[in-house]
Amino acid sequence: MAFDSKAQAALALHRFGLGPKAGSIAAIASDPRGALVADLNRPDAGRITDPELLTVGEAARAAFDYRRERKAARLVERAQREAVESAAAPQQPKTKPAADPNMQTTAGDPAQAPQKPNPGAAIPQQIFLEEAKARLDAALGCDIGFAERLVWFWSNHFCVSADKGQVRTLAGAYEREAIRAHAFGRFADMLLAVEIHPAMLIYLDNARSIGPTSAAGINRGKGLNENLAREILELHTLGVRTVYSQDDVTNFAKVITGWTVVPPKQERGGEFVFNPRMHEAGVQKIVGKTYAEAGLEQGQAVLADIARHPATAKHVATKLVRHFVTDELSPALVDRLAKRFLDTEGDLKEVATALATAPEAWTEARSKLKRPGEWMAATLRATGVTPADVRPLIQAQITLGEPLWRPPAPKGFDDGNAAWMDGLAQRIDVANQLAGRVAASADPKSIVETALGPLASEETRQAVARAESRPQALALLLMSSEFQRR
Repeated sequence: MAFDSKAQAALALHRFGLGPKAGSIAAIASDPRGALVADLNRPDAGRITDPELLTVGEAARAAFDYRRERKAARLVERAQREAVESAAAPQQPKTKPAADPNMQTTAGDPAQAPQKPNPGAAIPQQIFLEEAKARLDAALGCDIGFAERLVWFWSNHFCVSADKGQVRTLAGAYEREAIRAHAFGRFADMLLAVEIHPAMLIYLDNARSIGPTSAAGINRGKGLNENLAREILELHTLGVRTVYSQDDVTNFAKVITGWTVVPPKQERGGEFVFNPRMHEAGVQKIVGKTYAEAGLEQGQAVLADIARHPATAKHVATKLVRHFVTDELSPALVDRLAKRFLDTEGDLKEVATALATAPEAWTEARSKLKRPGEWMAATLRATGVTPADVRPLIQAQITLGEPLWRPPAPKGFDDGNAAWMDGLAQRIDVANQLAGRVAASADPKSIVETALGPLASEETRQAVARAESRPQALALLLMSSEFQRR
C-alpha cells in the first residue's frame, strides 16, 4: 500500500501513535519515520514525573493506614451504639429462652442484618483515580504517542491486575516505576524491575512463596508457589512451550523464594525485600544452566540470562509485530527485530526504532483494530477534549471490555483482531455519547481532516457531510473503518 508523505504521517499517528490531533499530520509530514524515532529519543520519553503521585511503598502504607483508621472508627461506633442500646433497652431475663426451630431468623435478610462497611474504599480508589488521570493526561498531551503506545504495550506484556486485592492501590505506581522507567532502556533491566516490584509479587503470589526446607518453611509448614516463575518463563520471556520444562519452572520458583514485600505496618512497608528465611537455598539448574546458591543474586543471574535468550528475542519480536502491524506475521520482520534485540543486548529503543523504520510497517494494510483504550484516546485527541473527571472514561473502558489495569489473565489483553470484534456494538454507544457532549464545539468536517486527513475515504466524507446532525456526523466519523483501525 503506497502513501504520499501526508498519508504516511497520518498512518504513523494511527499505527504507531495514539491518533492525530489538530495540526499533527502536517507537523510530521516532511519526515514521518524521523518523527517516530525522535519521539523515542526525547529525554522524558514515556515518563510521568508528577511529584504528587505516590511511590509503591507510600501507596501501600496510605491504604493500610486508612483501613486501620476505618477499623478503629468502626469499633468505637459499635461500642457507642451498644452502650446506647443497652441503656435504652428494658431489663431482660438472665436466662436466654431456647430458640423456636419454627421461627425464621433475619440472618439472611439484608434489611434486618447489620451492613458491613467497605473499609479502605476511599483512599485506594483516590490513588487509583489519580494514577489513571495522570496516564490519560500523558496520552492526550503527547505530540505523537509512539513512546506512550510502547509503554502501554509493555504494561500489558508484564501485566498485573487491580482486581487482585492490594494491587489496585499499586497498579499505577507499578506502571510508572517498573515500565515507564525502563521502556526505552534494556529489556533485562525492565525484567528485573518488573519481577521485584511489589505489585507483581502480590499479583502472582510470590510474596508468600516459601521454600519448603527454608527456616520459614519448616516452622510454618507452608511451601512453594510457582505462579510467578511459570509466567516469567512462559509469558514474560521465553514464550509458551519453548525451551523450558516443568522442572525449570519448579527450580526457578525455588530460586525466587524470599522475593517478598515488607508488611505495610512496618518501616518501609509495601516495598520489596529479600527475606533469606523464606529462601530455598541450594544449587539449581534452569534452562540448561546451573546456578550456584547466592541468595538474591541467584535469581538476578537467572533473569539476566533468560532476558538475552534467543527464544526471548523471538517472543518479544513476535508480540511487537502483532501489536503494531498485523496479525498475519511477517517472518522476515520478526526475524529482523529478534536479531536487533540480540545484537543490541535487548536495547528496547533500538528494537522500537527497527520496527518503526521497517518497510513492512509502512506497506501493510490497516487491518488491525485499535484496542478500546487506544480508540478512546484517539477520539479525545481528535476532538480536542481533555476530561477533568476520568471516571466516565474508566467506566467506558469497562463497557468496551478493556478495564484499566484489569486484564482477564496474566497473559494480558489479547492483541488479535478477533478478541475485539464483538465489542464494536458497544463502541457505537460510547461514540454516540461522546459525540453528543462535544458536538456544540466540534465541527465534524474539520475533525475529519484532523483525525484522518488523506486516509479518509470518500464514503466516510460523504457520510459525515450528509449526517442529519453534528452528533450523528461525529459518531459516524468515530465509527468509520479508517478511524477504528491502525
